[in-house]
Amino acid sequence: MQQSKAVAKTVRIAPRKARLVLDLIRGKQVGEAVAILTHTPKAASPIIEKVLKSAVANAEHNYEMDINNLVVSEAYANEGPTLKRFRPRAQGRASAINKRTSHITIILTEKKEG
Repeated sequence: MQQSKAVAKTVRIAPRKARLVLDLIRGKQVGEAVAILTHTPKAASPIIEKVLKSAVANAEHNYEMDINNLVVSEAYANEGPTLKRFRPRAQGRASAINKRTSHITIILTEKKEG
């Protein structure tokens, strides 16, 4: 089974937030997935849409796959490096703020007609 893959690394969105959107498109056909992402009002949507379109372009250009038969077989967000920041608090204390990043991966496979 041939597959096409696209990865966006160190994207400035928490993996937990990205996973909410990725769960919506997993297992869907590419056209449907793009439509879902376009109409989902989450910060992760445009980022994930960009990765999805990249995977589609890879499928078409590198593997000569038929775009109309592509399905999102895998979609996941792993944790990237965390940016650590500090927020001043009362009485001279400081508390940590973790600005999390994600590695977003989308894998497409060609669905057999029939």
